[in-house]
Amino acid sequence: MARYIESVCKICRREGMKLFFKAERCYTDKCAFERRSYAPGQHGQARGKVSEYALQLREKQKVKRVYGLLEKQFERTFEDAERAKGITGENLVSLLERRLDNAVYRLGFGGCRTEARLFVTHGFFRVNGKRVNIPSYRIKANDVITVAESKKSNAKIAENLKAVERHGVPEWLSLDKDNLKGTVVRLPRRDDTTLPMHEQLIVELYSK
Repeated sequence: MARYIESVCKICRREGMKLFFKAERCYTDKCAFERRSYAPGQHGQARGKVSEYALQLREKQKVKRVYGLLEKQFERTFEDAERAKGITGENLVSLLERRLDNAVYRLGFGGCRTEARLFVTHGFFRVNGKRVNIPSYRIKANDVITVAESKKSNAKIAENLKAVERHGVPEWLSLDKDNLKGTVVRLPRRDDTTLPMHEQLIVELYSK
């Protein structure tokens, strides 16, 4: 499977905002975006005219990279959003938020989505008591996400949960820190995402 092996800090600089790929480091003065907020590359500081297509493409690339999807995965998710009832853009955001790796991150078990995805693929979590190691697994309302018994003493999870107060847990999820358990209270809505996103630009891009 293809994967991004370049510096993830370059993505933040390219998109012009912090995307929090490095967990707590992003909140310190070591953050690369704090030191160099302009785009990477020889012409990173040059300001050129941006076309409508460029804006749409950049928005799609930003969202795709934040949630850790490859191009084909993102296209399939968009197609599912189109087929679902309701507004396509809002459906897309909801489907992305419903990924298991994202839910693990939003509950505070993972310091960032990349780490949460690693935990999921290594079998750290159970959904309704069953082992699920597929990051793209779509959770449903009333699903219960628990840390596997063998992983409850994991120091990294404990460290991440200490910082959960800073990020907070979204309203569509409920966290039981003592029992290392999270519950899907309801399906996520558009206003539940913390990522500055203009999903309509993505809809317009795929409508061409």
